[in-house]
Amino acid sequence: MSGGGMESVPAQPTLALGSGGPNGQVSRERCGYFEMPLHYPRYTKEDYENMPEWKLDCLLAQYGLPVTGDLQHKRKFAMGAFLWPQ
Repeated sequence: MSGGGMESVPAQPTLALGSGGPNGQVSRERCGYFEMPLHYPRYTKEDYENMPEWKLDCLLAQYGLPVTGDLQHKRKFAMGAFLWPQ
């Protein structure tokens, strides 16, 4: 192989975590497949304080964070996870 070139990387790597599927692959559903969203949420503290529960649930689930507790707990958790101190 000549130096200086870039190697290609497969677009969708397979999961080799045991024998769950026909080819020894584990399905995405069984592994709890997670893909990091491309952008960091840009909500303000006021946005989180007024955000409906369903939207908080979706946001937390999108980032693979726990969606448990009451509405106040979810708001506090989201603000702690996504807001940066000024």
